[in-house]
Order: sequence, then C-alpha cells, then structure tokens
Amino acid sequence: MRAFVTIGSTKFDDLVQHTLSEEVLFSLKKQGYRELVIQCGNSTFELASSVADGREQKFEREGISIECWKFKSTLEAEYNRADLVVSHAGSGTILDVLRKGKRMIVVPNETLLDNHQKELAVALEEKGHLKASTVRGLAQAIEEVHKAELIPFPPSDGSRFAGILDETMGFI
Repeated sequence: MRAFVTIGSTKFDDLVQHTLSEEVLFSLKKQGYRELVIQCGNSTFELASSVADGREQKFEREGISIECWKFKSTLEAEYNRADLVVSHAGSGTILDVLRKGKRMIVVPNETLLDNHQKELAVALEEKGHLKASTVRGLAQAIEEVHKAELIPFPPSDGSRFAGILDETMGFI
C-alpha cells in the first residue's frame, strides 16, 4: 500500500519531520503500507538540502520505501496512486482527494494565521468524510482512519452554483 503526504506550497516543517519519525513509520507499516511519498515543499527538515533544485530523494526506513520531493506541476497522479493521503488542510487539496474517494487524514498547520484550516478539518471530520489530526497525533490517526466508516464525499454538482448565480443576477 502507498501513503502520500502533501503540505502544499507553504512550509510545514513539523508535519514533514514527524512523518519521518519512527512512531509514524511504524504505524504505517502496521497498517500494511510499504511505500511513502512526501511532497515537502519549502519545509526545513533533515533531508531538505538533498531535495533542493527539484531533486528527488529515495531511501528506506523501518521497512518502508520513501520518496521525497519539493514540488510537481500536478499532484493528480499521486492522489490516484495513494491508498491514504495525509495533507495540510488546504481546501483545494481536500476537495481533490475526497472526490477521488481516498482515505484522508488532514493535519492543519496551526502556525498559520486565524487557524481556518482547523475549522475546515473539524467540520469535515464531523460529517464523517475524513480524519482530522494534529502533527503529534498522526500515528494514532493512521490507525483510526482504517477503522473508521468514512462517508463518501458527494460529487460536484455544477448546477447548484449555476442556480445560485442565476438567482443572484436576477435571471430567475
């Protein structure tokens, strides 16, 4: 099985570094994961210099094959290949992953202003679509997300937006 961790275009040093911890790697392995891919963005962590200038770093730890890189033009293929996505709480990432029916753990970056990410993560967890976690709770969340009966996210319905737009513009 394959897990994919993405932090978006910001820095999220704690999440990247903790994902590489023995505790999290053990939890992944216990759940059957053998591959871990980390999109680390501009984070500062133990291997940051080895992924500078667009290079990928591949290595193994705790019996898990790990691939780490900063950015790609699209993450679509990574979402498709992943059995589990661990992500910062960016709304675009969350929608992309949930619409693919993937198991998801959202870890809000609490260093960001106003903590809107936590509100979104908690709301979607309460609706049963994903598991919200803190950085330190990630290992436990990995175990819990596989026990959870997650509710599929509803498909996009462009007609609802069109109706709101038509009503707002006075067409109906």
